[in-house]
Amino acid sequence: MINKIDFRSDTVTRPTAEMREAMMQAKVGDDVFEEDETVNALEAKLCRMFNMDAALYCPSGTMTNQIAIKCFTNPMDEVICDQTAHVYRYEGGGIAYNSLASVRLLHGERGILTTELIEPEINEENIHYPNSSLVVLENTVNKGGGACYKLDQIAPIHTLCSIKGLKLHLDGARLFNALIATGDKAKDYGQYFDGISICLSKGLGAPVGSVLLASKETIKKARKIRKVLGGGMRQAGFLAAAGIYALDHHVERLKTDHAHAKVIAKTLSELSWVNAVMPVETNIIIFQVKPKYEAVEVVRKLTEKGILCNTTNRDTIRFVTHLDISTEMVDRAIEILLHLYP
Repeated sequence: MINKIDFRSDTVTRPTAEMREAMMQAKVGDDVFEEDETVNALEAKLCRMFNMDAALYCPSGTMTNQIAIKCFTNPMDEVICDQTAHVYRYEGGGIAYNSLASVRLLHGERGILTTELIEPEINEENIHYPNSSLVVLENTVNKGGGACYKLDQIAPIHTLCSIKGLKLHLDGARLFNALIATGDKAKDYGQYFDGISICLSKGLGAPVGSVLLASKETIKKARKIRKVLGGGMRQAGFLAAAGIYALDHHVERLKTDHAHAKVIAKTLSELSWVNAVMPVETNIIIFQVKPKYEAVEVVRKLTEKGILCNTTNRDTIRFVTHLDISTEMVDRAIEILLHLYP
């Protein structure tokens, strides 16, 4: 992959030399016995940051999301989320398989839900209906081009869920990108959610891991579900150390990823073969090619020129900026884009 510029995802990042050193120095134990000092430190650190009671380190964001959904629902319940939600589209049908719950899909603007969308879809008590028990938000919204919730959008949803007796979970796969973009504070999030999934292996650059934040009672239940799902790791502190390093050193630098994305988006918006570019708030760029072009063909041409990216459907393409994308790479990518078609 030498000389390749990899915009496929922010999951492709590799640990920096400093992060590797932190990993090698980690104090470890058996995490299933809750004896890994570094895992415990990571969980405690995120609890303090988000003002929540307890945490559980897991291999992936899919696992933290699926554990949360199972904790907050019973069989025959219904989960309310946007139709673009990662928990619905990209977690292998896990809501049905793991939790035996159905899904009520909403159509938010770029995946952002509101009380006006949610409230009419909460089922009344009726023998014919599944029990509406959980709302899931995603921040940032992957399919929405990195669109962000602000806390003043989340607060009324929390109030509605409290009144109606529903739990509220946050798929915070790129939550730190949202915090950097909005200026909201992590410590203000805990009051609004029953569960928060924090991914460490995307923009923050850790190689593995996500953390579920919730109440002590929920995490006690979640720990057993993690075990059943095969997510009980042993000397996981070597991986958790990378997460701690990322939280200490890689949050503020997300501003660079956002700036790179905006520069690329501006170039794309001026190209003759590009039809439209979604507004860029964070590190995700989704753009639509004009009808005479096919996204898969554009991706093929870009790959030949050294730019790796993915389609999101027949006429749209996604770029994601991240830790391993330098300013020099952005400049080179722009030059390639400018000359891709006459």
